[in-house]
Amino acid sequence: MKKLVLSVVTVAIAATSGLTVIDTASAQEWRRPYYDNPPPPPPRRHHHHDNGAAIAGGLAAGVIGGLIGGAIVNNSGPRYIDPPPPPPPRCWFEDRRVPNAYDGGWHMESVRVCR
Repeated sequence: MKKLVLSVVTVAIAATSGLTVIDTASAQEWRRPYYDNPPPPPPRRHHHHDNGAAIAGGLAAGVIGGLIGGAIVNNSGPRYIDPPPPPPPRCWFEDRRVPNAYDGGWHMESVRVCR
């Protein structure tokens, strides 16, 4: 069910982000040029292009949709968490009497003891 919702949201975002504002075409009357009496120049028009707003809106919708989709996918179920490692062994050094291998006697030596 979650994958269906995610795919519907993704398709909706992709479809709406591709839409842009398109200006209408202007059809003008075509005339042959009159060399003795040329027509006046066309008036200068200031055109406003709102394509930047449409692109920015599409990008914002894509970012917001990506955040929502990522949040849905991220909370998709339980996760396995590793248990903490066992505590390290407690070790220390003690002075102990050990047998001497050369003359059969004993001597003191620091020995590592762990529990």
